[in-house]
Amino acid sequence: MDTFLRWVKSSYSGPAGGNCVEWAPGAVGGVLVRDSKVTGPIVTVSTDVWATFVGAVRSES
Repeated sequence: MDTFLRWVKSSYSGPAGGNCVEWAPGAVGGVLVRDSKVTGPIVTVSTDVWATFVGAVRSES
């Protein structure tokens, strides 16, 4: 699955390797989220949930 995804690193992720959150649009309209430093689970959320999350983060910054 990872091979065909276009991962985008969060603009809030640090250049020194800390807080590396990445997201990618999923094949069925969901959004996949992962920690780029750790080979581990990928969380899948709906596009509505993702939009709400991003909106909340932006309003806090």
